Amino acid sequence: MMGEQAAHPSNRTNCPTTIVEERMKRYRRHILFMALALLTIALVACGGGDKEESAEVTIAPIATVPQEEAKATEPPAPTVEPTAAGPAAESSFQDAIKATVQIEAQGSFMDPEFGMQLNTAGRGSGFIIDPSGIAVTNNHVVTGAAFLQVYVQGQDRPLNAKILGVSECNDLAVIDIEGDGFPFLAWSDVPTKLGTEVYALGYPLGDPEPTLTRGVISKEQAGGETSWASVNNVLEHDATINPGNSGGPLVSADGKVVGVNYAGASDVNQYFSISAKDARGIVEKLRAGTDLDSIGINGEAVITGDGDTGIWVASVESGSPADKVGVEPGDIITKLEGLVLSVDGTMADYCDILRSRNLTDPMNIQVLRFATSEILEGQLNGPELEQSFSFAQAVEVAPEEGATSGDTGGGATYTEFVGITDDAGAVYVEVPAEWSEVDGSNWLGDDGSVLGSELMAAPDLDGFSNTYTTPGVQIIASSGLAQQDQASLVDFFDFSTDCTLDGRYDYDDSVYTGVYDLYTDCAGEGSVIIVLGAEPADRSYSMIVLVQAVTDADLDALDQILSTFSVVGTLPG
Repeated sequence: MMGEQAAHPSNRTNCPTTIVEERMKRYRRHILFMALALLTIALVACGGGDKEESAEVTIAPIATVPQEEAKATEPPAPTVEPTAAGPAAESSFQDAIKATVQIEAQGSFMDPEFGMQLNTAGRGSGFIIDPSGIAVTNNHVVTGAAFLQVYVQGQDRPLNAKILGVSECNDLAVIDIEGDGFPFLAWSDVPTKLGTEVYALGYPLGDPEPTLTRGVISKEQAGGETSWASVNNVLEHDATINPGNSGGPLVSADGKVVGVNYAGASDVNQYFSISAKDARGIVEKLRAGTDLDSIGINGEAVITGDGDTGIWVASVESGSPADKVGVEPGDIITKLEGLVLSVDGTMADYCDILRSRNLTDPMNIQVLRFATSEILEGQLNGPELEQSFSFAQAVEVAPEEGATSGDTGGGATYTEFVGITDDAGAVYVEVPAEWSEVDGSNWLGDDGSVLGSELMAAPDLDGFSNTYTTPGVQIIASSGLAQQDQASLVDFFDFSTDCTLDGRYDYDDSVYTGVYDLYTDCAGEGSVIIVLGAEPADRSYSMIVLVQAVTDADLDALDQILSTFSVVGTLPG
């Protein structure tokens, strides 16, 4: 998002690429590819292009009015001392360039392909809105940097600046440049209409000289969802901007700011700016020292080669909620408040969660740490991250060569989960939407008596019950089994005739403890069966969870099942 010398190797603080497909070792030995959600929008760290000739301006003379003869009987009026006027904003698009600055962010950033990049620098643009040195730029230009240096026209050295406030989701930041008496720009109060002539100012490609390009507003309300921000509506224009223009102003002919440049797709000549109407109120909050819709990361939505999703963390702001909970550069935030993030390759879900909460509210967070292949769980503004158990991490499905799971719902990943309950309304759990056949009948004894709750879900319940090629889940929960030995519950099921018993293992997560049996290569199909017996800390009931996994996606589903399982009513029996 900035210039050629990116502070973040993927150009997140400078200039992003249209599609990032960086190879990494996945936690189940797969390849990670960075993928930007909106394939037609490339993150732009500045604006650019060849300098247009200045529009010819005709200055008309002021009409001459004859001066009246002074009346001898009237003394001349006393001279009124002029009132001192405050500093004035630049008043033309040519002069607006004086208040446009280049921002260099220096720091260390985690790149998905090359790893930690130490002491790197990248450049973006910004613009001053107050003679005291208050300036606006993009969040992705500055967040996570160790320090900022700002290049202001007329200054013989770069100036230091501090960050006053940032908004990850709105991709805006406000900084305070040392010194005062700077030229500055004013926001436009006039609604920006289709066809309005606009000028993009900035420092594209790390060029030390500013550039100006001209265009028109081509869409008043374009979609603003990207892989690094979530802006509801933005201005679309055709004033060329390039990597390095991010954070620079889009101005009208009279030098008023109509937008903040932040993205572009040069191959189709479409460029995007956060409108002054939306940016102005956010900037005032950031200027007051308050972060908005942020946890303190410089992040981007990613989709792995197998379809797993999350927010890649390039850098973390010191002292932020993300820093305090233990998020590190190189982590992928996979869940927030139990919601799987970035399934569409954008920041939309992540930002919707942040916008529905206060900055200090506790929020459950799950991250994948590539450095250790750990799944960590914790709470923003709460307990720090700790390693959590994950079947997707601990177990691997090895389907028979040539086997397919397209007809069973066990594809590369599940992108949608739905909540289901048993017939008694006692148990709730979330399963893949593809597991659309559900049976919530009571768990019955041989004599027909009700022993507890039972819930089954699969793409095809008959295939799940009678073959080893259809994924699915069976859950039994009963207060009558409370405080029983969990190993004895697991013994209810035995698949050793058709499968290889890999072993019996202890199970412990933040809610349940117990044991599970792992069966592999069932009937030579390569599928896996896991039988888990577990109980909550108060031992008020016990449950048995049986999952048949045909692909690794089904193990992801098991993790989701266990994280969402809840007794919401009175268990029958």
